[in-house]
Amino acid sequence: MIFVRVGIVDKTQSRTRFYQIICVVNSLCFSSEVLEAIENVIQGVVQSLAQKKAPVLTVANRADWRNIEFKDSVGLQMIPGCTTRQIRSDCPQSARRFALILKILSMIYKMVQSNTYATKRDIYYSDTLLFGSQSVVDQIINDISCMLKIPRRSLHVLSTTKGFVAGNLSYTEEDGTKVNCTCSATAVTVPSNVQGIKNLTSHAKFILIVEKDATFQRLLDDDFFSKVSPCIMITGRGIPDLNTRLLVRRLWDSFQIPVFTLMDADPHGVEIMCVYKYGSVSMSFEAHHLTVPSVRWLGLLPSDLKRLNICKDALIPFTKQDENKLASIQKRPYIACQPLWKKELEIMAASKLKAEIQVLTSVSADYLSRVYLPNKLQFGGWL
Repeated sequence: MIFVRVGIVDKTQSRTRFYQIICVVNSLCFSSEVLEAIENVIQGVVQSLAQKKAPVLTVANRADWRNIEFKDSVGLQMIPGCTTRQIRSDCPQSARRFALILKILSMIYKMVQSNTYATKRDIYYSDTLLFGSQSVVDQIINDISCMLKIPRRSLHVLSTTKGFVAGNLSYTEEDGTKVNCTCSATAVTVPSNVQGIKNLTSHAKFILIVEKDATFQRLLDDDFFSKVSPCIMITGRGIPDLNTRLLVRRLWDSFQIPVFTLMDADPHGVEIMCVYKYGSVSMSFEAHHLTVPSVRWLGLLPSDLKRLNICKDALIPFTKQDENKLASIQKRPYIACQPLWKKELEIMAASKLKAEIQVLTSVSADYLSRVYLPNKLQFGGWL
């Protein structure tokens, strides 16, 4: 344990200074853990070479459902004794990937040492010919994070943010920049280093996750976040990136207020909602930092379409892909513990029709912000 002596002239200032010093010490300690973890991997490679053996890296099968277990309090998480796959240096099919992992490990090592950061895109563009594609870099970074058992953000690799946040929220970014989402006429981009933000302040009564950017912007134009009740609105603009998921979790941890989702009434919208609530298979090794099990389905519910007498001509027929996606979701372990969700999915499957949130404009232009959401929030119309 490390003790730090601080002045006692101003107790508040002393506490703040003490907290800052502890944060620096913890950061340095964790950085040394990251460096040590990478050194252990490289040491294993060197030892294999010294013994005239082909070096091998072992990574978990992140995309295999057999390696995943479901816990209602966490979501989808990787089991301790999960199956693995070997990336061999002497196999033509995996030698290139082996080399790319070592390359990115060396880049991470240098960034942690120098306390600098890079986005996944920065890493890809440092040598596009070597990496071949952005997806290759993305997959390798996730494999490294899982292999080292270290969260990706602690590897000093940042994701390019695409999400937006607006509403009753203010915070300070890592570099000291103060952000006030309440006063902004437009949405604020989700910070690229969610872990580094501090001094989060809000009087919001709830958090509303909106699937699509167009719906988010409409609610922003209608000043929804202040007219109905103080709230925080977030959109991942479709499938959420890591930073958007981290921010939702951070806000929930900080304020412990209800989290609602507003999604299209289609399999894709349900899938996105499940990512926020239960996590994804590929990132199950970080479930504890990413999932928000308290997420509630506010709308658009399949049952709402009949209740609101939405004309069938305004609905969209299922494609074969929609049918397959819905069937896949219905088989997932978390649906069994959500009987009301299960019922809604059965309604969708029986009708083979889907609807976007914009279908509510067929009732009236401002029906979503003026009637639908206020009524849902007031009378408890969520699952």
